[in-house]
Amino acid sequence: MQSYQEFLDLSVGFPQDGFEIIDDELYFHDLNLMEMIETYGTPLRFTYLPIVSKKIQQAKILFQTAILKHNYRGTYKYCYCTKSSHFKHIVEEALKNDIHLETSSAFDMPMIDSLERQGTVTKDITVICNGFKTYQYKQYIVDMIHDGYKNIIPVLDNKEEFNLYDDEIELDEPCALGIRIASEEQPDSQFYTSRLGIRQEDVVEFYNNKIADNPNFKVKLLHFFINSGISDTPYYWNELEKYVTLYCKFKKINPDLDTLDIGGGMPFKDSLVHDFDYEYMVNEIVNRIKQICAHHEVMEPDIITEFGKYTVAEASGILYKVLGRKQQNDRERWFMIDGSFITNLPDVWALNQKYILLPINNWDSEYERVNLGGITCDGQDYYNQEAHMNSVFMPKTRKVQYLGFFHTGAYQDVLSGYGGIHHCLLPSPKHVLVRRNRDETFNYEVFGEEQNSKQVMKLLGYQ
Repeated sequence: MQSYQEFLDLSVGFPQDGFEIIDDELYFHDLNLMEMIETYGTPLRFTYLPIVSKKIQQAKILFQTAILKHNYRGTYKYCYCTKSSHFKHIVEEALKNDIHLETSSAFDMPMIDSLERQGTVTKDITVICNGFKTYQYKQYIVDMIHDGYKNIIPVLDNKEEFNLYDDEIELDEPCALGIRIASEEQPDSQFYTSRLGIRQEDVVEFYNNKIADNPNFKVKLLHFFINSGISDTPYYWNELEKYVTLYCKFKKINPDLDTLDIGGGMPFKDSLVHDFDYEYMVNEIVNRIKQICAHHEVMEPDIITEFGKYTVAEASGILYKVLGRKQQNDRERWFMIDGSFITNLPDVWALNQKYILLPINNWDSEYERVNLGGITCDGQDYYNQEAHMNSVFMPKTRKVQYLGFFHTGAYQDVLSGYGGIHHCLLPSPKHVLVRRNRDETFNYEVFGEEQNSKQVMKLLGYQ
């Protein structure tokens, strides 16, 4: 019978970029995962920070290349969507790459202020402020604009939001604003429009009535986000054309408008058969924006993107040990892991998200079909199929087995309530950061130890 390694190679082609097998063990971007497990134990969350910079540079090169190819007259600006991971080590790594930030809630703003005080950013950084804004969020925006942040752009999510800025912002130069368009969802969605943004048909009228004659403000940016993400589908191209056309119409009555924020949604590699053509999509986006603008005889806009998952997902993984094996009936063989999908990888449970799943050791063994079970008492705490096949396969062996989920770096820590209490009081796993030294060796830092019972009891009010 085939070994697990032979089976995977025939199924999807393996090894792949970022993964290789050395002496029957899995390596991730040259990281010896078994060595990490022996040093730090399991469950173990790790983040390999150089991947964040690699992904940003790839996107910047793709857009700059497309701009040159199509003689596009606008510029490109990469904004990192902070809500995908607010952690300081992530944001600082991203900011090494001459990028800017997109925010979504009040506490983003003191975070940026903290980065400025320590010298990581300057007050010239562009900050795109999205979201439905609480009073505190709006007040932070106003205070930071008055404090000298020259390129904070509040993106109006509704008409009423403008009133506070109109009342409180006083500057020598007009304050730049953006407007978010309420984009239409796919026909199979429960909703016809986004819950965020201003209706398309209201944008121009709102501008004419409220902002056009106001010397303290100018609308510089039009923003939309397609919830299903950037994809080569008739739906995506139709929506893009619709919003670029609105940009052109708006530009003709508002000469200050010069930027189109096309949002996020660039996919990350969540499967071993992931085949998204990034170069084609970026070329096509730039070309179509140029063609639509040419048709309407309007100068092409500067382009902003807000990539979050794309930026951080592929930098992280979580490693588990198989605690026990259970044959529950003729067809169901269970591997029980020393963690939980609900608490460690909530998107698996809530969104049916699939991640790259691979064994860490025993690649020379035969393979078998299994179900993976977490150790909470919840019936939904399981993982039983991969994005590229309807089942999960693991090495068939009596030896100790370790396995890993990869490209898990976006949202999971925050959604699972990092440092808080979790379902069945399972502790947060240890989290290790990995950096690369100039001599290509690795630098390991324990960012967070595994949660202990005293910490949990205190949160619950027992101490």
